[in-house]
Amino acid sequence: MVQTLQIGNVTLPNPLMLAPMAGVTDLPFRLLCKEQGAGLLCMEMVSAKAIYFRNKNTESLLTIDKREFPISLQLFGSDADIISEMAKRIEERPFDILDINMGCPVPKVTNNGEGSALMKNPKLVEEIVSKTVKAIQKPVTVKIRKGFDKDHINAVEIARIAEQSGAAAVAVHGRTREQYYSGTADWEIIRKVKEAVQIPVIGNGDVISEESAEAMLNITGCDGIMIGRGAQGNPWIFRQILHWMETNKKESKPSLSEVKEMILRHARLLIEHKGEYTGIREMRKHTAWYTAGYPHSSKLRAKVNEVESLAELEDLIQKL
Repeated sequence: MVQTLQIGNVTLPNPLMLAPMAGVTDLPFRLLCKEQGAGLLCMEMVSAKAIYFRNKNTESLLTIDKREFPISLQLFGSDADIISEMAKRIEERPFDILDINMGCPVPKVTNNGEGSALMKNPKLVEEIVSKTVKAIQKPVTVKIRKGFDKDHINAVEIARIAEQSGAAAVAVHGRTREQYYSGTADWEIIRKVKEAVQIPVIGNGDVISEESAEAMLNITGCDGIMIGRGAQGNPWIFRQILHWMETNKKESKPSLSEVKEMILRHARLLIEHKGEYTGIREMRKHTAWYTAGYPHSSKLRAKVNEVESLAELEDLIQKL
């Protein structure tokens, strides 16, 4: 039986969420995941400072389609005043939930004290969350990691601070910043966070199938599941897990013709939103993900990296 999930005043139709991923969870990909049943879509992270300085490239990151709801917009930064003021500036935009990024491991983000580096500064976490919660009416959530490194495992402390500061939910990736995406996610830390707070806890890390989704729910007791890399090249994962939850049966994997059709639909959506030059180049990595594991896929990936038009991509995919 699939349960709804309440985050503040927002009701999600199911507890499965598309994780925010820079360079991946743009509008075209989100629409495909929505069609496959994702209960919440999360946008790519947006710099609060970039909104403050009215950076023209930020507008495309803030674009939302009415077919996407419910949707979460994610800000990153380290200045509590700028984050809360920019949250207020954009509040009339049609997102449902505002998320604050405290999990990004990328050096150019953490070197500025942003992303997962915020976990080293609990007092600043409190200031950012409480000021943002006071600034807007929409629910504010926080995405964190297990900790910054193995000597600073403080997800439970940060989750408690987020809750006390008014956050409506917390998502926990079971790796430290030091681990990036290597090794296995520690689901025990998600369980500990779930036991420590009353707000919904979203588990994130290593959910790539129906079985791993069920295992995460059983081991952690989490309220929702956030799927990141498991959805790359596989938007069907949401439909598959929902089918499993409803029937306790596995749905058959998409056929090769379904995969080919999805690749070309994805490419057309990207071109529609970003133009052929950018769209086709961005589609290269997605095509590699969609075709991973198929015979001769490494040869195909090499060819895809040379494709420069939709016609060339169509020709290549039809030969797959």
